[in-house]
Amino acid sequence: MNRREFVTLLGGAAAAWPLAARGQQPAMPVVGFVGSTSSGSLRDAVAAFHRGLAEAGYVESQNVAIQYRWAEGQYDRLPGLVADLVHRQVAVIAAIDGLPSALAAKTATATIPIVFFTGGDPVQLGLVASLRRPDGNLTGVTSLNVEVGAKRLELLHELIPTGSVFVLLVNPTNTLTEANTSNVQAAARALGLQLQVLNASTEGDFDAVFARLIELRAGGLVIAPDAFFISRSEQLARLALRHKVPAVFQYREFVAAGGLISYGGSRTDAYRQVGVYTGRILKGEKPSELPVQQVTKVELFLNLKTAKALGISVPLPLSGRADEVIE
Repeated sequence: MNRREFVTLLGGAAAAWPLAARGQQPAMPVVGFVGSTSSGSLRDAVAAFHRGLAEAGYVESQNVAIQYRWAEGQYDRLPGLVADLVHRQVAVIAAIDGLPSALAAKTATATIPIVFFTGGDPVQLGLVASLRRPDGNLTGVTSLNVEVGAKRLELLHELIPTGSVFVLLVNPTNTLTEANTSNVQAAARALGLQLQVLNASTEGDFDAVFARLIELRAGGLVIAPDAFFISRSEQLARLALRHKVPAVFQYREFVAAGGLISYGGSRTDAYRQVGVYTGRILKGEKPSELPVQQVTKVELFLNLKTAKALGISVPLPLSGRADEVIE
């Protein structure tokens, strides 16, 4: 072999070596992110999830890929969305946005780790065997949303003390509807109020709901926590304002869109913790060894512009307790 042939051979080997080395690098892990609502209604929550992932050392497109799936409030789509993620053999499924996505993920796989977020008791709901030792392939985060349903009615009554009839709007297809209804009914009895329960599971139901509210001359509307309602929170806020109905929901987006008041567990805290747990599992920890976390922070948001439009005088103690007052 002459010198020219040797240099050519050496140069070819050097050029090929990085390609071979790159081929031996481990593939980027993929997280399946499935939500019951829509990406538009969860911008802040998704950002919080990314912050949690970053705390655990993972940044999207740098060392982890994320496959997003959204049911747009249609629960019957969830099994197919989760089945697709299982087929793609993702490393972890983040089943966020309430109980329906968590149940769909649990039904779909007993081997892929699942990190959930729900507002109910995960043990009572059958997601885990224990909060301290979840067992199986699931762990996650729960927040005080079902438990504070009674407080939502109390806050609305504080704003409308002359009201005697109030309405609770629920989605009959939600597994947590019975628990939500029982809590608010108990609060209504304690306050000496009449409570009417109305159902909605499609956008087509909203017109009938608000027509019935007018018929009942309801003092206010309590909207139960539900992924379908969250994905339509801006629409519900506009309808409540148009029909001059004081209404309370669980998250800030409702108030920012013109709703009167919101009260619920901190969604950003919850999603950040889901991101942290997802990252820890990517590093090798097992879901069964990660205790279910409970977010205890509860946030109150109030829209004074809407209160003025509805002719409501907000008591100073109530506005003083708010985490944010929108004017």
